[in-house]
Amino acid sequence: MEDFHDWISKAINSQETDGLINSELGSPSRADDPPPEAWRQSATPLRLRCVDTFRGIALILMVFVNYGGGRYWYFRHASWNGLTVADLVFPWFVFIMGSSIFLSMTSVLQRGCSKFRLLGKIAWRSFLLICIGIVIVNPNYCLGPLHVFYALPLQERSCFSLLDITSSWPQWLFVLMLEGVWLALTFFLPVPGCPTGYLGPGGLGDWGKYPNCTGGAAGYIDRLLLGGHHLYQHPSSAVLYHTEVAYDPEGILGTINSIVMAFLGVQAGKILLYYKDQTKGILIRFAAWGCFLGFISVALTKASENEGFIPVNKNLWSISYVTTLSSFAFFILLVLYPVVDVKGLWTGTPFFYPGMNSILVYVGHEVFANYFPFQWRLGDSEAHKEHLVQNTVATALWVLIAYVLYKKKVFWKI
Repeated sequence: MEDFHDWISKAINSQETDGLINSELGSPSRADDPPPEAWRQSATPLRLRCVDTFRGIALILMVFVNYGGGRYWYFRHASWNGLTVADLVFPWFVFIMGSSIFLSMTSVLQRGCSKFRLLGKIAWRSFLLICIGIVIVNPNYCLGPLHVFYALPLQERSCFSLLDITSSWPQWLFVLMLEGVWLALTFFLPVPGCPTGYLGPGGLGDWGKYPNCTGGAAGYIDRLLLGGHHLYQHPSSAVLYHTEVAYDPEGILGTINSIVMAFLGVQAGKILLYYKDQTKGILIRFAAWGCFLGFISVALTKASENEGFIPVNKNLWSISYVTTLSSFAFFILLVLYPVVDVKGLWTGTPFFYPGMNSILVYVGHEVFANYFPFQWRLGDSEAHKEHLVQNTVATALWVLIAYVLYKKKVFWKI
């Protein structure tokens, strides 16, 4: 038992782990302000393998789905309501991003970096992420209107005397206000030619009564503020419902709920940090959050795909979609944390390696998607088998690249 405690202590306090955390936002060379006493008494900064493993799982699934998923229907986004495997990965990535950001910023603030300086780092990182997003979604930027990819970092503050929930009541109040805005706009904003509170796909949906109402208020706000030419022209709803209006599944209203998703990830990060010496406490809280969010999902959806008050819908980033995927995420951490970090029964291989280099793998798989060896001419383009082999090989290559870069200690940090 003593050896086990020594192993846990080394894993948490190792200098190598410390350095990896600091590299997320940079290690300050001096303290701008004296650190508050609460920070000095707080937990030692840590990087948990379960967090990187979870990020890697989401990322590798994302790569496989983006490369085609073998052309199987369950690796494609749902046409409207409901869930497929493809609908899981992005929210999980956002969730674990929230956890990682909280752990990273806690480390930076503990080392004496002022909040003003940290805000500067956040602004610079946000600018770089937006630039990367613009380059990725506009490979032929001279041939058409500019599309913008938004990456929204979150800032978190902690107060260790009251711990996770009560210490951050102002943040919770802000998030609840954001959700109130989403609910108010979604269900009470008048949309010309559409029923107020409409959540349907438009097109042939609802017997073709509202062909130009795709997404209701969400689609209307995006077309009004951003313009139809700047939105996604081929949404997943077009396949089944033959919609003709542009619709972006990551629009303005969807961004509100993505912030909620990231904040729930922040909550997971707080649990991991505040109760790092209490494995049982961490597991109980993960289970409680998973059950609580799952109960909300059941209540909102009436445990059905289409009959609930607010259906699970990735295109809308509905709140039931957020609570459902967050519930899954807490249960996944409930399994990964004891298996990977506490007992060491699994190292997280192979997902851990792409999880450590997520920006490089994501950008790389987008940039080189149409080049050999990630894609080649298929003999039978209709056969699932050939597509499955091609997509699996391409995904495995990015895992291999991430592994080699990890061994060479090459990490793309922003």
